[in-house]
Amino acid sequence: MEGFTMLIIYFFIFSYITITTTLSLDTITLGQSIKDGETVVSAGQVFELGFFSPGKSRGRYLGIWYKKDGEKTVVWVANRNTPISDSSGFLSINAQGSLVLRMNSTNDIVWSSNASTTLLNPVAVLLESGNLVVKDGNDNNPDKFLWQSFDYPCDTLLSGMKLGKNLVTGLDWSLSSWKSIDDPAPGDFTLKIDPHGSPQVLFVRKGTEILYRAGSWNGLRFTGNPHQQEPNSVYTYNFVSNEKEVFYMFDIRNRSVPSRLTVTPYGDLQRFTWIDRTHAWARYSTSMTDQCDKYALCGSNASCNINKSPAVCECLEGFTPKSPGEWEILDWTEGCVRKPPLPCNHSDGFLKHEAVKLPDTSHSWVDNNISLAKCEKLCLNNCSCTAYANSDVREGGTGCLLWFSDLLDIRELAANGQDLYVRVAASEIDNIDPMTQPIARRGQLSEKKWVIIIVTCAISALGLLVLGCIIFMRKRKRRIQGKL
Repeated sequence: MEGFTMLIIYFFIFSYITITTTLSLDTITLGQSIKDGETVVSAGQVFELGFFSPGKSRGRYLGIWYKKDGEKTVVWVANRNTPISDSSGFLSINAQGSLVLRMNSTNDIVWSSNASTTLLNPVAVLLESGNLVVKDGNDNNPDKFLWQSFDYPCDTLLSGMKLGKNLVTGLDWSLSSWKSIDDPAPGDFTLKIDPHGSPQVLFVRKGTEILYRAGSWNGLRFTGNPHQQEPNSVYTYNFVSNEKEVFYMFDIRNRSVPSRLTVTPYGDLQRFTWIDRTHAWARYSTSMTDQCDKYALCGSNASCNINKSPAVCECLEGFTPKSPGEWEILDWTEGCVRKPPLPCNHSDGFLKHEAVKLPDTSHSWVDNNISLAKCEKLCLNNCSCTAYANSDVREGGTGCLLWFSDLLDIRELAANGQDLYVRVAASEIDNIDPMTQPIARRGQLSEKKWVIIIVTCAISALGLLVLGCIIFMRKRKRRIQGKL
């Protein structure tokens, strides 16, 4: 009897050790579940999956966080809108390959990944990247994952995640803030790509209102983010735009130095980097650095220059404030309008604005295979075209980007800005003193103006030459007469 009792004890001890060991691994298999209080950890101990309560909330959520972060910085939440009121939650995987979160007390489904394909050996694995994936057994081909948490971001963009849109399936890879630090439900602020026109990323919105725009991609960086440098010691980044998908992605250089991009409940877009020495997150960058980062602060056809604070807004050359009275009291909402209307013929010209954040490209057109010279001709031949620029600044500049509406959200930059050519009437170009313009803009003067300048200079030079000859001859004549 004593031997049988010891056998039972050993059996329970072995079962407990087996269960504990299994749940400390990175995989959930068919017939297995994790309960509130248990966790799954990625193979390299970077990420952890389990139940948590944010801030002062008593609700229980299933989420993923950094394991070595004592503050449990959560990067993904399954049941954002449906907290569990007690600790009876458990997660399992079924034969159809769906992850299912239930409450043990009622057996009600709280959340599901909603997969519908039967797999031979469905497993859920928490990868080192923080991606929770459902796959068939040992098939590690990412293209064959049945489901992955990276396709359903919350408020955080991790290394290897896509921010953008799948143009084939319609899958939207966008971020949405938490409602508050106590509530992970989707809040008011979103971060996404607008695929219209020339794709532009890092659009921060509050509802439908645009708060911040990073600008269009120019081959090296986003035109409104001049401090984005490649390479840097923390991460690399990439932007892809083709007929199938449009997305931005970054990759960290060193797994021991995690980096993340987060939309806060207050609408800020911030990048954080982990500092092992302090065992804490350091803010690496933020989207709204000054007043000029506010979307379309100066209205249409105007640019923002933070160095001219408080009057940071100025109409583009050839434009004037639409509401001069409001403009004088620093209300730039109405923006600027053209001084004279465009005649829409080949007498129109372009003024070059150097080192700027390019305007909103939502209503633009792009062709990456033509030269800047051809781009200018295309714009000139279309009465609706208002400006043009290179779409790619690499190798001296290639491609063509055309605008067909008012120009919004331009700002002057101290470095890494781009050249923008704005269409104006020929009379406006003629009225601009070339010596007051940057050297690069002097080439934009009309042919008529150049002819006048050249002829005037030639006549003046000839007149001075004739006058000099007359004076010389007179003096010579006087010297000869004096000798006689």
